[in-house]
Amino acid sequence: MASVQDIKRRIRSVRNTRKITRAMELVAAAKLRRAQVRIEAMRPYADTMNELIGGVGRAAGSVRSLPLLQQRETIETVLLVPLTGDRGLAGAFNAQVLRRAFALERELLAEGQNVRWLGVGKKGRSTLTFRGRALDGDFVGFTDRPAYSDAQAIAHRCAELFTEGEVDRVVLVYNTFVSALTQRVTDRDVLPISAEVLETDEDERAAATLRGDFIFEPEPEEILVRLLPVYLETQLYRALLESAASEHGARMTSMRNASKNAGELIDGLTLQMNRARQAQITQEILEIVAGAEALTT
Repeated sequence: MASVQDIKRRIRSVRNTRKITRAMELVAAAKLRRAQVRIEAMRPYADTMNELIGGVGRAAGSVRSLPLLQQRETIETVLLVPLTGDRGLAGAFNAQVLRRAFALERELLAEGQNVRWLGVGKKGRSTLTFRGRALDGDFVGFTDRPAYSDAQAIAHRCAELFTEGEVDRVVLVYNTFVSALTQRVTDRDVLPISAEVLETDEDERAAATLRGDFIFEPEPEEILVRLLPVYLETQLYRALLESAASEHGARMTSMRNASKNAGELIDGLTLQMNRARQAQITQEILEIVAGAEALTT
């Protein structure tokens, strides 16, 4: 049985750990609120971008020649891009993204397709490197607070590999933010860009008719050549923001559970310490009584 001093040292250690987990929970909660604000600010921009591309797509005569829209007849190579964090202590946030990415890899290899990787986040890069996967690029150091320039760098690398014919499809794997307690793993094709992006429903067509016809300068096809890369960057930036909010939510929940578990451990150790102290006092009383009896005899 552990001594009272040993139990006291362990209680002190657990209390110090609980202070750290509580501080990390508060920091994650503050970062989560800022991440949610950024997502809400991003949505109008993304919606406007979709409307703009839809309007230009209606006016364009032919878009089949645009590089980012080309659907390959046979898919030989797929680029997987898992979005992970730079740090741990976030529950299953990183593990579930990588688990889904490796599951996709097994499915693609079973279909006879090649798989290439692009690492985003230190956790994803280290896991892929440890498992012997060659990376076509890695982007780290920004996952908790991504900037638009980070999305531009990732989008540029994906578009470069796609347009040069090195990959035929690009799949993004990331956590979609639902709530602080729930993050949903999502895999989404980002290249080639679906032709459905250029299509509009009846309500949008009616609204466009009311606004009247537009004269495009330069030609709509040339505008789309410039807009489609921006659309790709916007989609990647939105995914990075979703992933960042999910990471903060997962870390906040994980640290809250850790603090709760530390409190329960402290209660159990305190009870154990009281029992050890009581046993020690009882032992001392018995020794005193035995000594007194020895003196009287």
